[in-house]
Amino acid sequence: MESIYSKRIRAGKRRTYFFDVRATRGNDYYLTITESRKRFDDNGYDRHKVFLYKEDFNKFVKALNEAVDYVKTELMPDFDFDAFNHDEAEEGVRQDAEVVSSNEVSATENPIPVVTEATPIEAKLNEDVDKW
Repeated sequence: MESIYSKRIRAGKRRTYFFDVRATRGNDYYLTITESRKRFDDNGYDRHKVFLYKEDFNKFVKALNEAVDYVKTELMPDFDFDAFNHDEAEEGVRQDAEVVSSNEVSATENPIPVVTEATPIEAKLNEDVDKW
């Protein structure tokens, strides 16, 4: 299934998370969350994928927020989590890529953005992810 919306989060040198919205044949939507880690021997990637269905969105977000809040407030209240808020521009990722809708959408609707232009590194990474 083709992704209708995708958000990539780089997490260190060898790890990337992908949040992809996908459609079923019946025009229903679900989310896949993929962790992609480059192998230490530089021989490809290890990937782990979670499928999240619409009926579980609210429960998932609530549980995730509760777990993160617990770590931040109870386990590590003095840690500066904001120190890790890096803008992708700082990591050398292009910010000027064209954003378009994957469906024909009128100008009055909010289109779902899809990046249509990628740097060579992004293109290779996307190609590797699409192969499996």
